[in-house]
Amino acid sequence: MPMALHLNYLLTMKKFKDKVVWITGASSGIGEALVYALSDAGAKLIISARNQDELYRVKMNCTKNIINIHVLTLDLAQHDAIQQKTEAALNIYGYVDFIFHNGGISQRAKAVDTSWEVDKQLMDVNYFGAIYLTKAILPNMIARQSGHIVVVSSLVGKFGTPLRSGYSASKHALHGFFDSFRAEVFEDNIHVTIICPGFIKTNLTYSALLGDGSKQNKMDKAQEQGMLPETFAKKALNAVSKKKLEVYIGKKETLVVQIKRFLPGYFAKFIRKVKVT
Repeated sequence: MPMALHLNYLLTMKKFKDKVVWITGASSGIGEALVYALSDAGAKLIISARNQDELYRVKMNCTKNIINIHVLTLDLAQHDAIQQKTEAALNIYGYVDFIFHNGGISQRAKAVDTSWEVDKQLMDVNYFGAIYLTKAILPNMIARQSGHIVVVSSLVGKFGTPLRSGYSASKHALHGFFDSFRAEVFEDNIHVTIICPGFIKTNLTYSALLGDGSKQNKMDKAQEQGMLPETFAKKALNAVSKKKLEVYIGKKETLVVQIKRFLPGYFAKFIRKVKVT
């Protein structure tokens, strides 16, 4: 890394030192990469996902800052338990400075082949899980007049692609909610950053749901050639440190956002033919 970029990265990470950060989906992929980067920065972390063993694996990899990493299992689809889990998180330090809504599941099936139960599961985890958790943590942030909510959406939260109708819908919903929410909490000194990853080389596509709810159990070619999660984490934290409203992180696929905006007719023809797996 060039010296100027290295210094900029060090200054960025300094902003997270001693901050309390809660990360969902922290047991793998993007979430795991964020844990390592923030641990190195000296943040105080609460890491959540469904798999407790994997969370402890991630924690044990953070040898420099392990004492400040707390495991809190969380299933975003179990909405009735989210308030209790939030109270447990707040009992650790008394507050949360940053919450990263990163937990989620993807999809690989045509709409006609996707059961209603799968569509509902995608919304329950990706959308309602984040909303329930936000509303649970919000009173504490308002009382402190401080907080930053980071929403890991997707490029398909800006445009739809084949085989992802339910997934794309759940991500579009996040944009609608948090754009409105951002304006409402501005005077409470609460910030919202929406991050839209493109193809990031993680295992997300292994657990992507097929139409019947089973897992795909393979990595998409585009995902395999995507940006490394460590690179994504650095770019994401830089955007958060600058309080950016919305940012697109990936390779050339991020250009499709502008194609959709300025050339919608061309986009409609293009997206019918593009290989999205």
